Amino acid sequence: MYKFTISTDSTCDLYHDFVVENDIKFVSLTYMLEQDGKIEEYLDAFTEYGQYVDFYNKLRAGAMPKTSKLNYEAHYDHFLRLAREGAEDVLHFTISSGLANTWENAEQAAADVKKDYPRFNLRVVDPLTATVGQGCLVRVAVNLRNEGKTLEEAYRTVIGLRLHIQHYIVADDLQFLKRGGRISAAAAAVGGVLKVKPIITFNREGKLETLTKVMGGARKALTFIKEKLNKEAPDPAYNYVFIVHTDNEPAAAELEAYVKEKFGIQPFVQIMGPVIGAHVGPGAFALGYITKSLRNEF
Repeated sequence: MYKFTISTDSTCDLYHDFVVENDIKFVSLTYMLEQDGKIEEYLDAFTEYGQYVDFYNKLRAGAMPKTSKLNYEAHYDHFLRLAREGAEDVLHFTISSGLANTWENAEQAAADVKKDYPRFNLRVVDPLTATVGQGCLVRVAVNLRNEGKTLEEAYRTVIGLRLHIQHYIVADDLQFLKRGGRISAAAAAVGGVLKVKPIITFNREGKLETLTKVMGGARKALTFIKEKLNKEAPDPAYNYVFIVHTDNEPAAAELEAYVKEKFGIQPFVQIMGPVIGAHVGPGAFALGYITKSLRNEF
């Protein structure tokens, strides 16, 4: 019997099978696609790899994506369902507060559910990251839960790890990030210059920013990431390395092979879901991992 329940929204980008196998309570965001003059709404709840590829192919064909944060009502309904099922201690993960105020909606909804279910005790984790960085913390929480840790022990651990996750994100077309307001127009313009490739990261406030710019396109960006890995290896206490891409399997495979050869670690390799992927666009790739150093300290 677990001492607490794990819950997350879909911006963690964990695969459906992993969520089911590890008894993670999951709430999906929605996204919209405008294509051929029609706007359709979809649920961020893919169950097969081909669905991810199809999404990015639609973006390549000119479909315009639009996303929205998980509102108060969606959180309330999700938490109320958990409370009615008997959940008491709950650890819930949202997207970074640097990208949206989703965690505030979660806090308020949990407090309101607690009025009718006094034993319902939910802790919201603002991961100061998103996609597989958020998923990384969920994976840590799963291990802690399985080891018999309490809600408070798990909460303190994941909160303490947030700023030890490094991120290196390489977008193929920065116009998607600009359109979503995730980076400035100036940063996007730099990315449009021939053979200049910005490396995007999360800062310590959980916001996206340009870490550096490399000359030579994706090849130089891959070299930069490898050099960062060489400067500081993954923390042995958390040998987690995460690689995510938006239908760019060659770049992901190269990073995977490098991590396996250099450190003897099998990275978690995933394709990014549509809610975060809508802001990054097709062809992107990224690597994240836990270090002893603080974020962007080396």
